[in-house]
Amino acid sequence: MTQQLLQSIVSLGYLGVILGLAIEIIPSEIVLAYAGYLVFQGHLNFWGAVAAGTVGGLVAQCIVYAIGYYGGRPFLLKYGKFLLIKQSHIQLADRWFERHGSPVVFFARFIPVVRHAISIPAGVTRMNLWKFSLYTLAASLPWSIIFINIGMKLGENWGSVKTQMHSSWFVAIALFGLVLAFGIRLLVSKKRKG
Repeated sequence: MTQQLLQSIVSLGYLGVILGLAIEIIPSEIVLAYAGYLVFQGHLNFWGAVAAGTVGGLVAQCIVYAIGYYGGRPFLLKYGKFLLIKQSHIQLADRWFERHGSPVVFFARFIPVVRHAISIPAGVTRMNLWKFSLYTLAASLPWSIIFINIGMKLGENWGSVKTQMHSSWFVAIALFGLVLAFGIRLLVSKKRKG
């Protein structure tokens, strides 16, 4: 059933990739990997798929940001389950946001669980939308490239994507570690100068 839904959405081409990520019925990693498979087959262009993945990631997070901005925490605590966001996710994202400030919107995109929920405190605290969008785009680009490449490499073995997703977390976590180290270094040097 998931395979049929995925094929239906992504059969719309680049718009399907954007919609698949925006509504996120299927995890973004699988949508992007499937887009990579379509690149492998020659149905999509690599950079077109990356652009669609990046835009779709931004749209998805802007929706969650808007829910936080207009609905606030009480709305999310009541209806977040329909967006697959649990109360524990919201609390964890709140702590991260309080501890690290707005740059965490970028860094958290590479961490399971927190990656979607971090848009909630950004919306609730009314973080500048342009800044939020810039951080989100900057994180969505490498995320799209990683998983589209995974889909391309799997090629004809598309049926094993779910199995391969677990090993791809290693790549995402390694990338996050590098980004986090760079971010911490920037923050420390900024505090020393200040």
